[in-house]
Amino acid sequence: MTSRLLHHFPLDPASRQVRLVLGEKRLAFADQPVRYWERPADLMALNPSGLPPVLTQDDLVLCEGRAIIDFLEETYPDPPLLARSPAERAEARRLMQWFDRKFEQEVGGFLLHEKMEKRLLGLGAPDLAALRQGRDALRAHIGYMESLLAQRDWLAGLRLSLADFAAAAHLSVIDYFGDVPWNEFPGVKTWYMKLKSRPAFRPLLADRWPGLVPAAHYHDLDF
Repeated sequence: MTSRLLHHFPLDPASRQVRLVLGEKRLAFADQPVRYWERPADLMALNPSGLPPVLTQDDLVLCEGRAIIDFLEETYPDPPLLARSPAERAEARRLMQWFDRKFEQEVGGFLLHEKMEKRLLGLGAPDLAALRQGRDALRAHIGYMESLLAQRDWLAGLRLSLADFAAAAHLSVIDYFGDVPWNEFPGVKTWYMKLKSRPAFRPLLADRWPGLVPAAHYHDLDF
């Protein structure tokens, strides 16, 4: 029997993407939450960057979210999380990059830094100007998602893909802190409700971290 252990931080979007893929592919795993900002020796020994996620599988050590996801998709192709169409696969990969780089920089880099990282690192109160900048960027990004979903069943095309999990992982952490204006974007809200109802998503809705209280609606499937 394959033995898997995921070293992760529950409110890290990259870690959440890996958890969603493992869940969707019904791959059993144990999980080990890590306080990565304290640079624990065991995590540093596994990944020189000192960052989660890290997946150990038998004698393999797999580091960084994208590399882990690619390994899982190639090793366990059923169910597939990329379409057969090369064009749709390329679009899914483009959107994964969009969320992991552009969304992370323009939205998460402000909102999560101010609301989460400052609290964890003891860096003081959130900066209101930075919060406004992050929230303005969030509306722009969700507006772009709304335009995609007006033409497609899922973000990258006809079927659920890794692009949807990338977007949901990032948005779900923002939603933990109650900053997503769902009612302004009905198409994205419906898309997120579909994802929220999947069994792979349920463990994320149970996430809690000491000192970081989720929004009241965070775990609600009918929000």
